[in-house]
This record gives sequence, structure tokens and C-alpha cells, in this order.
Amino acid sequence: MICWTVVNQKGGVGKTTTAVTLAGWLVRDGYRVLLVDLDPQASLTGYLMRETAESGQGVFDLFMPEPDVALRPVRRTAIDGMDLIAGSPALATLDRKLSGQPGQGLVLARYLQNVARHYDFALIDCPPTLGVLMINAIAAADRLLMPVQTEHLALKGLERMLRTLSMVQRTRKSAVDYLIIPSMYDRRTRASIDSLAALNREHGAKLWGEVIPVDTRFREASERGQPIPQLFPESRGARAYRVLLDELLDELLDPQGLPQREEISA
Repeated sequence: MICWTVVNQKGGVGKTTTAVTLAGWLVRDGYRVLLVDLDPQASLTGYLMRETAESGQGVFDLFMPEPDVALRPVRRTAIDGMDLIAGSPALATLDRKLSGQPGQGLVLARYLQNVARHYDFALIDCPPTLGVLMINAIAAADRLLMPVQTEHLALKGLERMLRTLSMVQRTRKSAVDYLIIPSMYDRRTRASIDSLAALNREHGAKLWGEVIPVDTRFREASERGQPIPQLFPESRGARAYRVLLDELLDELLDPQGLPQREEISA
């Protein structure tokens, strides 16, 4: 199973949209996908399920003493091939509850190892704040995807994120691969044009060469609780994420040789 974590230390830059849209394209390609909502705001969960997790039904349960390692936290969505480990507001209390407890940074990675045989991909939607949830998300990732809205304040959030990543890499003594994805790009505005130019100057080596454009279809898809590839596959936004996914898949050594998965009994 390949794990991608969608992360940035700024909200509103397109993290949830990136996770759910890539997942939508992956299931259209026949892959089985597990989405993980680590954000206490539970935007991804609300997008797909219209409700947050109750006790024993989501991410929060994984961090409790002696958590059940079975598939109980995993929930089916309305999209065939797409499952979810739901988020909830209770996640905001984890840093206080787990303070001083060793080994809490690898809880999610260990759980994903237990279910890896059932999925081809896991996509993690990460909170914008540094804490135990973000550490878990980075530790579990094969690659980090960093959407960055093409405006000045979002670039400041990217710098904070890169400082955090540098700190985490020093702790784990290994590099974490990442890709910066320019999002919400509006070619009609000077702010988008200037911000994209700044990203190219400062982060060109790690910057995706295309952009995710503004597209009202994203909002329409969210209101209907479906990924945009399932509803509007020919829209500008959907096609941009298709290009991104194709490039990500091409960079895998053998995307057709992903580990065989076992079916999950209902």
C-alpha cells in the first residue's frame, strides 16, 4: 500500500479537496483507497459521510489504550472502493491526553500496516497544526503532498510547514519526500501570478509544474458529497488533478505491480 499525506500548516489551501479528488480518480482507475481524516474539524468526514465519528468509530479510537486492531474504525463510503477512518472534534484533545506517553508518533503507521493488504493507497488529510496528529501523518507517509494556495499568506504557511518538516526529519534521521502543489490558481489575478512566480523561484525543485485552478465545480461536488471525478470528470479542476495523479503514478517504480489486497468482509 502506498501512503500519501496531504499536509500544510495553513488551513483553507485545498488539503481536503486534494485528498478526496485524488481518491476519486484512484477508485475510478480500479484501485481500492483508504482515506484517513486526522483533522479535528473533520472536513473530509463531513464531505463524504455528512457526520463525524462517534466513539469507537474513527481515528480517535486508535489512540486509546489497547485499541482494537481490527477493522472496526474503518467505514464504507457511498463511493465503491473508497473507505474512511473518520475524524471528530475529540481529536483536538489528543495532545493533552497523550502528553508524555512514549511511542505515540507511530500509532497511525502501525495501524496502517495492519490493514495494508486490503488497500492499494491510503490518503491522509492532515490538520494544519503541529502536534501528535501531524507527527503521525508524516511518519506514516511515503510522500507528502503540500497544496499551497497561490496567495501571499499561504506562502508564509508553507515556510512554517517546511521548518516543521526539517525538524521532524532531524528527529527521525531520514528524509521525507514531498511535492508542493500550487492550488486555487486564478490566472486573472496579480496575487496568483506573483505567488506562483515566488514558488518557482524559491521551491522550483520541489514544485509541481502545473497548477490546480479555481473551479466552482469543486464546491458543487462537495455539496453533493461526491468527489469531483465522479460528477464532473471533464471540469478544469478534475482534469488538473488527473494530470497530478498520472505524474505521481508514473513516479512509482511499478504502479501495476502494487501489492495484492485481500477483500474485506462486510
